[in-house]
Amino acid sequence: MTPGEEQRIAQLLGTGNLEGAHALLEQAVKAEPSNISLWLNLATAQRGMGRIDDELATLDHILTIDPFDMRALLQKAALHDNRNEPRTAAMTYRTVLRIIPEGFEPPPHMRAVVQHAKDVVAANDLALEVFVEDRIKNLREQHSNERQDGFDRCLATLLRKRRIFGQQPTFMYFPRLPAIEFHDRENFPWLDSIEAATDDIREELLNVLADGPESLVPYVAGPDGTAGRFRELNNSRRWAIYDLWREGVPNHEHLARCPRTAKALEAWPKCDVPGSAPSCVFSILDAKTRIPPHSGVSNTRLLVHLPLIVPPGCGFRCGAETREWIPGKAMVFDDTIEHEVWNDSDEPRAVMIFDIWSPFLSAAERDLVRATTVAVGEYYGIRTYDGD
Repeated sequence: MTPGEEQRIAQLLGTGNLEGAHALLEQAVKAEPSNISLWLNLATAQRGMGRIDDELATLDHILTIDPFDMRALLQKAALHDNRNEPRTAAMTYRTVLRIIPEGFEPPPHMRAVVQHAKDVVAANDLALEVFVEDRIKNLREQHSNERQDGFDRCLATLLRKRRIFGQQPTFMYFPRLPAIEFHDRENFPWLDSIEAATDDIREELLNVLADGPESLVPYVAGPDGTAGRFRELNNSRRWAIYDLWREGVPNHEHLARCPRTAKALEAWPKCDVPGSAPSCVFSILDAKTRIPPHSGVSNTRLLVHLPLIVPPGCGFRCGAETREWIPGKAMVFDDTIEHEVWNDSDEPRAVMIFDIWSPFLSAAERDLVRATTVAVGEYYGIRTYDGD
């Protein structure tokens, strides 16, 4: 298309001569069938002429050329909006929202459009939730004596109320192990005796803390510039630990100082990897301190938190689930799923953290993982397991 022809089409559209512009555009798209701008102008002319079905066909054709063309998607969504087809409009608006980069701030002239897209999608999600719950209410009642929390998570994900988080280990990924944020406590009956010792464990920790901050060491302790997202906590006792086991080695001095804790830990089925695991620490998070989102090293192990001191304003998110620590109630979670921690209170928070093998590994798989981890550590001269 020559500049003169482009100028003529723009002039016809600008003066409202839609039929004249339409005739030229039909010829133009035959000559340049992959020119999306021409197709968009054709759709605009068709809209102005009230040829809505033709407009929709043109927009669908554009989306075969580029399925993520923002202008075509917005115009198509608006078309369904104007036709009072909110479900179809919501599906298209959702595609628009997906391709907008996270954190992107739309220019002023687009803000109302983007907000409208969000509003339509949100209203549709709510309507869908009501619709689905109405369809399954009899089944929910029929199975009311059975657990439905797994299905609740499934439905929340389907309704986009819950994000999908996968395992993202920084060292070793073992395929086909379930990606479960928080494991059912009932599957770890050996935790009973450790939980029963909570008061004793807390008392021994308080005795340690009475010595002052020098009894603790920073959890993140690396050379400046190497801590990445943990740089604000690097070499800081705002997040500090008192270790009982670290990188597979017991701290006999610390264990001797905490004999009742050591006794309770006899029930602990350790994740044993020479030079790397097990680890068991008291983790102290200072007031007004946050641990940023991060992932652990391997899904072949799980972490256990035994909350000891939990002031109000503390929280813990793993994947799409946020939980409160309850003193004396252990939590087992997969730390290779993105997780974060915060203490918004005015007092320190304290939990005991230790690692265990994933219960979904066989004895043979544990042996092979253990040997491989040791071999990699020897090869590179590094430790490969750690956790928080």
